[in-house]
Amino acid sequence: MTASRQLARQEAAPALLRLHRALSRLDSVLHVMNTGAHPDDEQSGLLAWLRFGRGMRVTVACSTRGEGGQNILDGARGAALGLLRTCEMEEAARVLDADVAWLGHGPDDPVHDFGFSKDGDDTIARWGETRIVERLVRAYRMARPDIVIPTFLDVPGQHGHHRAMTRAARRAVDLAADPSAFPDQGLAPWRVAKFYLPAWSGGGGTYDDELPPPETTLTETVVGRDPATGADYARIGEWSRARHASQGMGRWHEVPTRSWNLHRAEGSSETTITDGLPATLEELAALAGPAAEALAEAARAMSAARRAFPDRMPMLNALATADAAIAAAQEDAETEFRETHGHRLERKRQELSVALFEAAGLEVDARPDPVLLAPGSAAEIAIRLAAPLADTPVQLAASARLPEGIEADPADLIIDETVCLSLSASINAPYGTAFRPDWKTLGGNGAGALQLTGMIANRPVQLCADLVRPLEIGPRAVLEIEPDAMLLPRGRAPAPIEVGFGEPKGRVALVPPGGWTAEVSQAGAHISPPADLAEGLTVLRPSLDGRPALRRISYDHAHTGPFLHHAPAELRILSLDLGLPEGARVAYLGGGGDRVDHWLKRMGVETTTLDRIEPHTDLSGFTTVLIGIVAFGARADLAAATPALHRFVRKGGHLVTLYQRPDQGWQADATPPLPLEIGTPSLRWRTTDETAAVTMLRSEHPLLASPNRIGPRDWAGWDKERGLYFAARRDPAYEALVEMSDPGEAPLDGALVSAQVGQGRHTHCALVLHHQLDRMVPGAFRLLANLIQPA
Repeated sequence: MTASRQLARQEAAPALLRLHRALSRLDSVLHVMNTGAHPDDEQSGLLAWLRFGRGMRVTVACSTRGEGGQNILDGARGAALGLLRTCEMEEAARVLDADVAWLGHGPDDPVHDFGFSKDGDDTIARWGETRIVERLVRAYRMARPDIVIPTFLDVPGQHGHHRAMTRAARRAVDLAADPSAFPDQGLAPWRVAKFYLPAWSGGGGTYDDELPPPETTLTETVVGRDPATGADYARIGEWSRARHASQGMGRWHEVPTRSWNLHRAEGSSETTITDGLPATLEELAALAGPAAEALAEAARAMSAARRAFPDRMPMLNALATADAAIAAAQEDAETEFRETHGHRLERKRQELSVALFEAAGLEVDARPDPVLLAPGSAAEIAIRLAAPLADTPVQLAASARLPEGIEADPADLIIDETVCLSLSASINAPYGTAFRPDWKTLGGNGAGALQLTGMIANRPVQLCADLVRPLEIGPRAVLEIEPDAMLLPRGRAPAPIEVGFGEPKGRVALVPPGGWTAEVSQAGAHISPPADLAEGLTVLRPSLDGRPALRRISYDHAHTGPFLHHAPAELRILSLDLGLPEGARVAYLGGGGDRVDHWLKRMGVETTTLDRIEPHTDLSGFTTVLIGIVAFGARADLAAATPALHRFVRKGGHLVTLYQRPDQGWQADATPPLPLEIGTPSLRWRTTDETAAVTMLRSEHPLLASPNRIGPRDWAGWDKERGLYFAARRDPAYEALVEMSDPGEAPLDGALVSAQVGQGRHTHCALVLHHQLDRMVPGAFRLLANLIQPA
């Protein structure tokens, strides 16, 4: 983590803001959980209000890591995209001061993001109904929310993942309270007090709820603005949403939302979301019997601490009094009260430990070195505890919370001195899991975290602290194959393949499939395919020191920080029949995170990647300009440069636009050379079945007939979906070339349209070609070769 990034993080959370947030947690004893299917599904504005306006604890329960979604930042897909979106969700939760409960654990888990779905039943079947419900029951029993609110409705016209998650969330409410349900969890039953559905439509630019929302039984209305920042709560929600940068989230609304309509399932009308529940510690005291006076004293002391802000010594004294009073209440409470509400008191003591730490003005800095810990190796965590801002006694010790196979001795911390914890990993220590099951706003996240115990203001404290950069547990040696993917055009004798291995710190071995030969050294391999190689994909996976070799991929974004991804090291070789257009010179303008220019260059097409284009840019040196997915939303220069693009087309160039979002930079009457509208809501203008039949409407059109004749084989083997953001209303000059539909729906003809414009041509392709190229689907390469031919 760079110095500038650390400074920016500290600037975003100054000491007084952290202290105010710590104090604002103390009074409410209620916990609300918002359920969704993907990172960015959370109802951020409402959660900001409930957390900072009402003081509630907030948890976001998310069923997938978003690994099947879009990515406008870079080429990360699959597990790597899931890790990026995991980091984004956790950073978004940091803004909301919310916990995250992950129900799915990446693309290898049955509960994963398999792409857009229009069918809740299909999603439930793929995830496994018992599996997703059981995981929600576990989440309810572990987190013990009083209130559960799904973000979306289970209605036709909504994303199938959303429908499945809402359905499972509702069913899990009853089962979580049933002692006979899932007894193997070893968790006590928990009864969710209230289950709300959104009383707003989930329709819009993407979805199109076919049924109206349920009646409103509660309008939760904002009072004032956040006292710590002066911001509207919905604005804080958008601060959080902006962390989902890979999805282009974060909006500025001139008039922020100040109320949300909710429908309480099987409930009557209410005035506030807290009706009928003990919302504060003082209200909880009324139910506490022998512990009532102690809890009332704690409530008074917490109020005194908030009134004293920002005077640290009175705050510390009041917080210490509150902690002692809750400890007494825990001793005095009757069994029934402890079973029902004991978790609330335990949570208050955790929050008080953090509040005491912040009120004392303490800061801890913990840095692992090295960041990557391999089996059989050692590392250390350098810990520095900054001097308190208040004159109060502080005595803390640090121990490391570490995964299996890694050990460290605890150490006493010394104010303003660096203390090191030495870590050692056994030779058999397993690699760390990439997808951890939760994220906690009070700290203790990652493969290695600190447990701080001791005394502050003469009160015992226990709290967790995250490392400045997460500790990674992974292989000592990796294998970087270059190139890692190759195309072998059929029709001529296949040439030997030369690949490099970088600088592996181990012994490399490679057993080629039948008919192949390989000469392997530490530097690389000389691989010869068989002369009669059929069309298809061959994957070669080397080993390193007798174990399957892994490659290491590093990602680093300003909004998430750096993270690593380990994936199998493999060489993918696609043998295919592929003709290339003569004389094609392609200018590629990306920005949406696809790698189409990479694949064009691998195909042998003369391709220039343009990072910027101006209204006066001369494009006459190219035959084709190809604009990548959602690039008009990702690149501000494209909107201003449409005159150059239109001029290029009318003078004989071929403009090809891959799919674009209608709400991100695409103006139907101004962006394309002729009017072309992208259909909304987009759920109605896409084909999600990757096996959907494709009808060729103009099989003799040059884009389908040369240099490759597109036929049934080219639509085989597609992954995830056919296409999205199809063209709807358009100028009559546009010809529809193909037609397709999902089962039971009317055919759509906007996936591939093309029009002659002046002396040139504009082609709009809403097929998910970029994803098929990454999956090395032969037909995608042939279709792309046809699309980039000169006009």
